[in-house]
Amino acid sequence: MSNAIDQTRRMLSLVTYLRERPGAEVAEVARAFGITERELIGDLNVLPMCGTSFRGGDLLDIDTDGDRIWWHNVDDVAQPLRLAADEATALLVAARAVAGLPGLRERDREALTRAVAKIENAAGDSAEGSARVGVTFEAESHVFADIDRALSEGRRLWLRYYSHGRGGMTEREVDPIRLVTEGHTYLEAWCRVSEDRRMFRLDRVAEIKVLDTPSDPPRLEPRDLSGGLVNPSADDPEVVVEVGPGGRWVAEYYTHDSAQELPDGGLRITLRSADPSGLRPLALRLGRDGRIVSPPELAEQAAAAALEALAGYPEGRA
Repeated sequence: MSNAIDQTRRMLSLVTYLRERPGAEVAEVARAFGITERELIGDLNVLPMCGTSFRGGDLLDIDTDGDRIWWHNVDDVAQPLRLAADEATALLVAARAVAGLPGLRERDREALTRAVAKIENAAGDSAEGSARVGVTFEAESHVFADIDRALSEGRRLWLRYYSHGRGGMTEREVDPIRLVTEGHTYLEAWCRVSEDRRMFRLDRVAEIKVLDTPSDPPRLEPRDLSGGLVNPSADDPEVVVEVGPGGRWVAEYYTHDSAQELPDGGLRITLRSADPSGLRPLALRLGRDGRIVSPPELAEQAAAAALEALAGYPEGRA
């Protein structure tokens, strides 16, 4: 989810990007950074207040006419972006992991390998620790590879997918649109079952097949992901959850309308969900740390599910 830290990091990269591209087009820059033009204009409104000091001549003299971006004193204040040790390590580890994916196109693998070598050379001693760190992807490599293949060849996918909201496996055909990463990696696709755009978490894909059918998603405006992947509608049903101190994490992981402090150190969280029944697993996960307050029917369903789960334990071990 976008926040002040994300914006700061983005603007640091934006400075370097604009230095190398005088008169860059607003639309092109927004696409390059994966943000909306409105967000980009917001960043550009902040940059003129930044610089090497608060003396007027050291501030960034950047403006835009709405179509292009102009930086008038680039040679006076702009310096190449420098990576901190932790940033260099994270970048190198991620790049090596992606370069090892079996489904990666060879030209992309070669480009990543060259980039890694350049970063290692620039980072110097900071790069040494990255060689001792490795990562594994949350989805099996063939899932990522098949999605990449379907995207590049314009083909439809068949998925056997665990639906968190429905609490079980579903089968569906989808027209892939793009891969998105926010905590987890997601496939954004047009679902032929629901006839709507959906997000599929790669680690919940049990089986996948690339079909011979051409992918043909409707012409859609790119989703604005600045507020996160989950953006409930104001028309969705309202759900109220009360949690104790041990359940405060719910406010961090679920998009919500409000989170009111409770006397015991807990929270009363109000959120919206297109499918409130999908929140029953949350109530089970919370256990003694929280409960669903409303709507009443959902609270009753959650309580019944909890009693059913408890009945599966031997007496005295619940």
